[in-house]
Amino acid sequence: MGASPGTLIADPSAKQSALNLTLISPDACEFINNASLDDVAAACEQWPLIWLDCVGLADIALIEEIGNIFSLHTLALEDVVNAGQRPKAEFFDDHAFFVLSMIDDAKSARYEQISFFFGENFVVTFQEREGDPFEPVRQRIRISNPSRLRHRKADYLAYALIDAVVDSYFPIVDATGDKVDAIENELLNAQPQPRPKEHIGELHGLRRATNLLKRTLWPLRDALTTLIRSDAAFISAETKVYLNDTLDHAIRLTETVESQRETMIGLIEMQLSLSQARTNEIIGVLTIVSAIFIPLTFLAGIWGMNFDHMPELKSAYGYPAALGFMALVAVALVVIFKRRKWL
Repeated sequence: MGASPGTLIADPSAKQSALNLTLISPDACEFINNASLDDVAAACEQWPLIWLDCVGLADIALIEEIGNIFSLHTLALEDVVNAGQRPKAEFFDDHAFFVLSMIDDAKSARYEQISFFFGENFVVTFQEREGDPFEPVRQRIRISNPSRLRHRKADYLAYALIDAVVDSYFPIVDATGDKVDAIENELLNAQPQPRPKEHIGELHGLRRATNLLKRTLWPLRDALTTLIRSDAAFISAETKVYLNDTLDHAIRLTETVESQRETMIGLIEMQLSLSQARTNEIIGVLTIVSAIFIPLTFLAGIWGMNFDHMPELKSAYGYPAALGFMALVAVALVVIFKRRKWL
C-alpha cells in the first residue's frame, strides 16, 4: 500500500520459491528440478525453447532476477506476487502476460493463481505452491518424434499449459453436476420422511462453490478472447486456432456452471416448497382434529355443569346416551369433511 508502481512485495504467507527448468529442442529435452539462475542463463544460450516454472512466491529477489533475465515488465511481475488477480491478458514489446486461477488439488478444489509469460522462445510460469495439472504436458514433451511441443515455438507451449489448466476444471464441474443430480433425484423421489435440513445445507454449499467457479471462469473467456485477437508477432495464426478450442472449453464450462447454479436455485426453492407443503399438511390434519373435538368439548362442557335440574341428570342411560351422541357428531363431521374433500 503506497509503494511505487512495479514494486514487488511478498505476501507473508507465500511459499518458498523453487525453480523447475524444462529444456526443449526438436531432438531432445531435459528436466532440471531445483534449478539455479545460472542454469537458466545458460539454457537461454543453448536451447531453442525453455520453460521455467517458479513454484512459490516468497523470494522477491529471485523473481526480480528472473524478470531481468527475460526482460519481463515490472508491472506484470507485481501482479504475479499480488495473488488474486482477475484473469487477463496483457501484451508488451516482446512477450505476453496471461494470468488465471487454477485448481492445484482436485480433491479439495483448492485454487491458486498461476501467471504465464511467453515470448518467442521462452515460457515462464509462476505458481503459488506445489501442485498443478501440467503432468500430461510434461509427458508429451518427453515423447520422442513426432511431438508438436518439441517442434513448435513458445506460443504453442503456452497454449498447451493454459489448455491443461482449463481442462482441469471439467472433473470438478462434472462432480458438482453429479451431486446436484443425486439431490434432485432424491427430492423428486422423496420418501415420507425427507431430509430438508441436510438437502438445504448441501445445496447452499454447492451453490457457494459454483459461484466461485463462475467468478473464476467468466473473466477467463474475455482473457482468452484478448489473447486470440492479438496481433503479437510471437503468437502464430495456427496457435490461435488451438486457443479458439480452449476458448470453446471455457465457454462450455461457464454455461455448464451457470446451468448448475440455476438448477440448484430451483432445487432450493423446491425444497422450501416441499417443506412448506409438509407443514401445511400437518397443520391441516391438526385443524381437522381440532374441528372434530370442538363440538365434543362443547357438549362435554354443557353436560358437565353440576346444576340440580339438568335434564337426564339422574337417568340410568344418560352417560351412554351422551357418549353415543358425541360419537355420532364426530362421525357426522368426518363424513362431511370427506364429502368436501378436506380429508
